Amino acid sequence: MPNQQKKVIFCTAGVLSFLCALGVVTALGTPLWIKATFLCKTGALLVNASGQELDKFMGEMQYGLFHGEGVRQCGLGARPFRFSFFPDLLKAIPVSIHVNVILFSMILIVLTMVGTAFFMYNAFGKPFETLHGPLGLYLLSFISCKLFVPSVAGSCGCLVMILFASEVKIHHLSEKIANYKEGTYAYKTQSEKYTTSFWVVFICFFVHFLNGLLIRLAGFQFPFVKSKDSETTNVAADLMY
Repeated sequence: MPNQQKKVIFCTAGVLSFLCALGVVTALGTPLWIKATFLCKTGALLVNASGQELDKFMGEMQYGLFHGEGVRQCGLGARPFRFSFFPDLLKAIPVSIHVNVILFSMILIVLTMVGTAFFMYNAFGKPFETLHGPLGLYLLSFISCKLFVPSVAGSCGCLVMILFASEVKIHHLSEKIANYKEGTYAYKTQSEKYTTSFWVVFICFFVHFLNGLLIRLAGFQFPFVKSKDSETTNVAADLMY
């Protein structure tokens, strides 16, 4: 493949990685990961509400990894509330899982930026001269970009989604938030859906594997899988260095 096309491919991969990094940074600080609705069971049972009457006992909330907000309703009007996970909800949530979600999100951001730097360097830099030999381009691109950054970053994105989904679904995070410091009323989650920030992480996870395909499209293969002609050329180039 001509060098110009390789530069275009690496630039495309670098831009995609950079946009993913910005997206994850934004997602990390916004309360747009989950939107949930919950029912005030205590109030609904007291008045034996059914049908449209249940609307007066339905509340909703949305939250992210650090804070959120919502509205509680128990037949007496809406009661807005705000909350933060640190330090308000430390006793109510699975702290280890939640901290790991944040940790892997930060690792994802760092690796995505590293991937951006590698892609741009391969597009405009000279890896041959950096590692003093023609094998340097294979080693730098294959190990640093193709294996390490997209694979590990993609794995981190996958772990973020799995851990957060398990925290929400298995550990009933929305229900614990709704019932936090509510001694009189009991709330039960009715529906939960992932919103913008969660899907940004999913897109970032997908883009990292797409970048791996772009590198393969640029013609980079395993450094030891070469024809005899290329081996002869490499030996001659090594002697020159």
